[in-house]
Amino acid sequence: MISKKKNTEAFVWIWLPGSTEPLVAGKLEADNGNILFNYGKSYLERKDAISIYEPELPLQVGALPLLDGLSMPGCIRDGAPDAWGRRVIINKLLGTAATDNADLDELTYMLESGSDRVGALDFQKSATVYEPRFTRNASLDQLLEAAERVEKGLPLAPDLNQALFHGSSIGGARPKALFEDGARKYVAKFSTSADLYNMVKAEFIAMRLAQLSGLNVAPVSLTRAAGKDILLIERFDRVKTDAGWTRKSMVSALTLFELDEMMARYASYENLAEIIRHRFTNPSQTLKELFSRLVFNILSGNTDDHARNHAAFWDGHMLTLTPAYDICPQGRAGNEASQAMRISGTNNMSQIKSCLEAAHHFHLSGEQALSIAEMQIECITSNWDGVCDEAELSIVDRKLFWQRQFLNAYALEGL
Repeated sequence: MISKKKNTEAFVWIWLPGSTEPLVAGKLEADNGNILFNYGKSYLERKDAISIYEPELPLQVGALPLLDGLSMPGCIRDGAPDAWGRRVIINKLLGTAATDNADLDELTYMLESGSDRVGALDFQKSATVYEPRFTRNASLDQLLEAAERVEKGLPLAPDLNQALFHGSSIGGARPKALFEDGARKYVAKFSTSADLYNMVKAEFIAMRLAQLSGLNVAPVSLTRAAGKDILLIERFDRVKTDAGWTRKSMVSALTLFELDEMMARYASYENLAEIIRHRFTNPSQTLKELFSRLVFNILSGNTDDHARNHAAFWDGHMLTLTPAYDICPQGRAGNEASQAMRISGTNNMSQIKSCLEAAHHFHLSGEQALSIAEMQIECITSNWDGVCDEAELSIVDRKLFWQRQFLNAYALEGL
């Protein structure tokens, strides 16, 4: 087994709302398999200090206790790399893709990942000097080549290593990287050798149709590099100002549920709706938006709607639903399918009638819920050819997607 000296502490730096520079908020310490957080005294004394996330890490002195079932604060875990980022870090440190042979601890993953992570946090070895782990803005061709080498388990040359390392803090399992173009920042998503269909174009089509259906979604575009399709998703947690980039604090729905990945199967739209009613800005509008996203996920065949694929901005007082992201139709062997998150009770069946039965949780009448579904079906149908043309989707893939991922008969059963 390959091993590396474990890190036992890390300092959390935060960008306060509207700020272009970070300041140290506190310290993480490893403690018998857990990771605990302490706010720094200087941070607590600031009049403009906000909690990293109030229900979990309130502005209090001392080591803050973990919520039941968690080994580290969920709002901290939200800023750590996921499966793909960990593969990049393992490749960088150990020259391998075998995660089973990598004895790396959580703090090491945090400290070795890029600094431009989702949300408003970063992790540093120092409490006094902030040293961002940034790299030059590599070309999409370089990023694509680096991602393909990591996927194959091949070590990277230093220039490719640095190119891909910048995006190692971004979540998810699929190959991706960060890309900057003037006043915008993007997450670039790549295809993999294991894809059975063009997932890059499938996600583009789903995101565009979601936007046309009236959902609040992250802007997307398609481009090509080295003869391959790349999806660019514009980041909504960054704002360019005259003074530099500001960062928006975010937490995942998994953190809102106070669950870890092992317990994610208990997450539900019903519970998220309850949280929205009590802790979100514009709760009525947000409930309708969440219901509409649930309906669209089912109509587009996106069954990967797990709790990390929902998130909220945190301003220190209230939560606000972020734009939708990661709406990607999933392959299916037959008609029957189920959502990653439960809809209501224990029901997670990917059918519109499941949504209609749960409409009251979103403060919607049956007529309002049905109207949302009918509108989306009409929008997907009427815009299908135009969006597929926009994506230059092949005839073969159009036939594969239509009424299989998109508007599958099982989804519409019983209407």
